[in-house]
Amino acid sequence: MSAVGLQHLFTQSELSQYQLHLFNDFDGFKKALHHVNFFSLIYSLSDAREERRNCLAHLRDLAFTHSHIQRIILVSDEMEARLISHLSPSRLHGVVSKSVTLEHLMKEFMVLLSETLRINDNMLNHWYCSQNRMLSPTERAILRYMSCGYSIPEIAAQLERNIKTIRAHKFNAMVKLGVNSDVGLLDAADILTHLPVREPRTAGLGKPTFL
Repeated sequence: MSAVGLQHLFTQSELSQYQLHLFNDFDGFKKALHHVNFFSLIYSLSDAREERRNCLAHLRDLAFTHSHIQRIILVSDEMEARLISHLSPSRLHGVVSKSVTLEHLMKEFMVLLSETLRINDNMLNHWYCSQNRMLSPTERAILRYMSCGYSIPEIAAQLERNIKTIRAHKFNAMVKLGVNSDVGLLDAADILTHLPVREPRTAGLGKPTFL
């Protein structure tokens, strides 16, 4: 969503109580943090790989430095919303699709922005309880290898597992992410590949670095 679109949305009576600050980059927002007490950050996710990676990295850092600020991401569609929800390196308070109607978008913002810190704390507890639905380390490894062009037999050899086991993990990842094709799975792999790793590790030549 463009800056003009967000400005129009927040001029509506339902959201006019909130003061909207617009920034072209995250550095501008970080500078404003020194003199503005923000309640929520709404980040409109770009389709560009580098910008998408930077967005999720910045939000992860914000979760550590300013955990009281809501973190909301605007994504292109429901598929990307599902993938970001599963693959974001930090907890998000909301993932909102830009493809919904203006009325629905406004309702989602009204619900998210009206939450108290107590509700956000409850969301944190829910996030920890739902970790069993997240991708396992093996499933993430398979996606990373897929993004590098490895075939299932090659992934099995790299992970020292049999092919049936790798296929089972791949199927589980597809179920968790709500995708039904290799194309959808590769979209998830692309997001995962361009996320920053938590700790730098040394990988062998031609091998992806895993979380």
